[in-house]
Amino acid sequence: MLKKVLFVINPVSGVHHKMKSQVAELAPDVMNPAAFEVEIVFTTHVGHATELAQRAVEQHFSVVVAVGGDGSINEIARVLVDTPVALAIIPLGSGNGLAHFLKIPFNVKQALQVIANNHLVKVDTVMLNEEFFVSVAGIGFDALVARRFATEGRRGFLTYLKVVVREYFLYRPKKYHIVADGVEIVTRALFITFANSDQFGYKTTISPTADICDGKVDICIVQKVPFWRIPQLAWMVYSRRVDRSKYVQIIKASEATIERKKGKYLNLDGEPLKFAKALNLKVKPASLNIIVPDTF
Repeated sequence: MLKKVLFVINPVSGVHHKMKSQVAELAPDVMNPAAFEVEIVFTTHVGHATELAQRAVEQHFSVVVAVGGDGSINEIARVLVDTPVALAIIPLGSGNGLAHFLKIPFNVKQALQVIANNHLVKVDTVMLNEEFFVSVAGIGFDALVARRFATEGRRGFLTYLKVVVREYFLYRPKKYHIVADGVEIVTRALFITFANSDQFGYKTTISPTADICDGKVDICIVQKVPFWRIPQLAWMVYSRRVDRSKYVQIIKASEATIERKKGKYLNLDGEPLKFAKALNLKVKPASLNIIVPDTF
């Protein structure tokens, strides 16, 4: 029986717009028509990817391919949780944090070959109140950056860096009350990231020990760093040693509650959302099938 594969292409995500046309051109060649029945759809509005993924589940597709970034992945994956339909990724978004973590090739033809090889792993997903994420979520400065970045006319790392630098010096740490698997912490923090994978994107590693298959999420509490310490912390982020910084505390937990005095926004897989001040977090172990390279 042919495997039915739906490619969902977000035409506006990221900065790789020309490469998205390559997917439609190369998919029929790489995906052997004797083994795969391929359908390609470009999204036209917010939420369209979710609608398409729901149709794919109802029509018994084998795979839904997210062609875009972490936000596009989230829109599709939320429907595929606890179903036999697998998620695949062609990373053509901005930060592409989950794709970096899963070692998915950024070359379109190579990414298509990974899908054709069909190496599946079951990964954890995380519920945050009534919302869902696969890679990372965050509050505080993290959410502010996601919100500001979303309003920028241009995408890409330089724009992201500009937003971080512009907002950092004015931002005042907020107070948080955290209970994670029975451990209670009251602290002020620059931001708190809930890391199911290890990074935000652009290879900015927030939790080097994060494991998407361990039934835990890494709660990363980051203090505001003095100005003269910023280069050192940046080096630790990019060398995957940020967990050794005295300004970073990481707790692994399967469930947690977080209360904040101020702040309305949340960064959810790179997308800013308005959210309640009280957060309830719960990991859903082995709840999503993802196609990854056999080296992952």
